[in-house]
Amino acid sequence: MGLWTKKSIAVLQAEAAGESTEHTLRRALGALNLTTLGIGAIIGAGIFVLTGTAAAKYAGPAIVLSFIVSGLGCLFAGLCYAEFASMIPIAGSAYTYGYATLGEFVAWIIGWDLILEYLFGASTVAVGWSGYFSAFMEQIGIKMPTSFTSAPYYYADAAEFDPVTKVLLHPAGFSHTGAVVNLPAMVLIAAMTTLLVIGIKESARFNNFIVILKITIVLLVIGFGFMYVNTANWHPFIPPGQGYGHYGWSGIVRGAAVVFFAYIGFDAVSTAAQEAKNPQRDMPIGILGSLAVCTVLYILMSLVMTGLAHYTDLDVPHPVFVAIERAGPALAWLGSIINIGAIAGLASVVLVMLMGQPRIFFSMARDGLLPPVFGKVHPRFKTPYVTTILTGTVAGIVAGLFPIGLLGELVSIGTLLAFVIVCAGIIVLRYKSPNLARPFRTPLVPLVPILGILICGYMMTSLPFAPWRRWII
Repeated sequence: MGLWTKKSIAVLQAEAAGESTEHTLRRALGALNLTTLGIGAIIGAGIFVLTGTAAAKYAGPAIVLSFIVSGLGCLFAGLCYAEFASMIPIAGSAYTYGYATLGEFVAWIIGWDLILEYLFGASTVAVGWSGYFSAFMEQIGIKMPTSFTSAPYYYADAAEFDPVTKVLLHPAGFSHTGAVVNLPAMVLIAAMTTLLVIGIKESARFNNFIVILKITIVLLVIGFGFMYVNTANWHPFIPPGQGYGHYGWSGIVRGAAVVFFAYIGFDAVSTAAQEAKNPQRDMPIGILGSLAVCTVLYILMSLVMTGLAHYTDLDVPHPVFVAIERAGPALAWLGSIINIGAIAGLASVVLVMLMGQPRIFFSMARDGLLPPVFGKVHPRFKTPYVTTILTGTVAGIVAGLFPIGLLGELVSIGTLLAFVIVCAGIIVLRYKSPNLARPFRTPLVPLVPILGILICGYMMTSLPFAPWRRWII
């Protein structure tokens, strides 16, 4: 064994066939389950949380273009994921694909990199969920103390000043906000972790119900919201640049890199490959189907939000609710529904994120890159319960302490690197093993994977230096 040792595709396919019942995950998911898992993870943080932040800080109304750039990168990466997932239906996602094509060292890096994607992803969304939950409780007359519903720490890459009074708002680095802990975020993660330990089928049923609910609400917001759009809010569509990454084209690309976080649901689909009934057929459907549905909804939703409210007003944990408020009394009835949809919808995103990470650990332990305890499967529930509980515990602590902006950038950089490696893996495998059976074939190789590498790599370079430094550490 060496740093560049690769894992044989034949060995991976034999593992996927399912051997011992004691250490094998249960195959219980069909194409519809996998598609709704993807939609469950994709529709959530992007629409309900990060769209507002990215529009206010980076792209303005041109956040629509940011979603198109991100969607293109995801399309190319998604086609590559679909080929791998149909060939190697193993719980491991980009980690397993990297191991098969680029070697053990790359697999080790990507395995830990995916922690940024799933573990921090769950924490990020839980913080956004807490914002909507607090707003909903206030609507029904229960005022929750701010000290227990917000992060005790705030992080700024550089000193932040009030644009009018020039008073210092936040010094560079970490500062204390006066809060104690974000308790609702921690409680949500504990509940979703418990559900995942009980079983994948139960988790999928819960997710299916929530997906129907939140797609209905998103369509209501788009349909009724367009009737009250103030087109003046779209001008200028691309606000003039205020430094690299803040408005202008560089802001659109940085916005694309930040909202890229919103698309990681189809990657989570690939982590469930070992629990798919017919992975050769169902995995490509789940990955590409969820991606197509969500990209269209994201573009329409971002148009409505920036049309209802000025983009500078959307830098809040619950931007959709704020946008609807700006429409006045006519859409007041929609406010409560949005909060309910966001509360339920973001919960399902946390569920899918917390589902992905333990399965990465499960694969790494099976390959000997982590201790055997990380590969333990519950004898009754057939879930990787040790790593599920560990992931939930760490994610809960992170969600309770840190702000959403810091977490969102970390997740984006981890996701983008995973996509670059998967795209590169397809090129390597096509040239080294051209005759392998491929139930789904990525079209136009090497053009499609090269475009995926270039777009995702370009978005990585547009992120600030701070998330790069944290990612390298």
